[in-house]
Amino acid sequence: MTRGTGIAAALCAAVIAVAVPRGAGAAGSFTADPATSRLEFTGVQAGAEFKGVFHKFTASVDFSPDALAAAKFDVVIDLSSEDTMDKDRDGTIRGADVFDVAHFPAAHYVTRVFSKTAAGYTAVGSLTLRGVTKDVPIAFKFSPAAGGGATLSGTAELKRLDFGVGQGDWNSTEWVADAVKVSFTLNLKAKP
Repeated sequence: MTRGTGIAAALCAAVIAVAVPRGAGAAGSFTADPATSRLEFTGVQAGAEFKGVFHKFTASVDFSPDALAAAKFDVVIDLSSEDTMDKDRDGTIRGADVFDVAHFPAAHYVTRVFSKTAAGYTAVGSLTLRGVTKDVPIAFKFSPAAGGGATLSGTAELKRLDFGVGQGDWNSTEWVADAVKVSFTLNLKAKP
């Protein structure tokens, strides 16, 4: 190898090392920054849309775009942290007929299968809510950020009655729609 091709090879290796994301070939490990991440839901009550947010949740994320087989999201949501900015509605949602936080204080979502799409990625995972576990697909985008972090943003839709969210008077779609939309923006920090 000549001196010129050796320099070119070293330069190419340096460019590839900088261009390939950290953890290429293996999933990068992250945790969501609770202060800057957001987990929201949207429902419909009496024909009007309402929004809520969960203030307390943890998310452990193992993800790299070129290692989908090794990817995993593990999210635990403190259901008592639900907030729709309506005290009466929040009391009902936390109560026995909806989330029943006294008996089921947390929801848990764990992914199993990931796929690349034209718009980003999809994953299928198991959501456990009110003691019922069902598959819920999510669509998301993953954007690496400076400093080894990343942003994970996406959406999901589920049917609340599939999980028993709505007992008694709330076990109907006359006043509260069955479909609930979920959206999230997780600002991820690399695990040490």
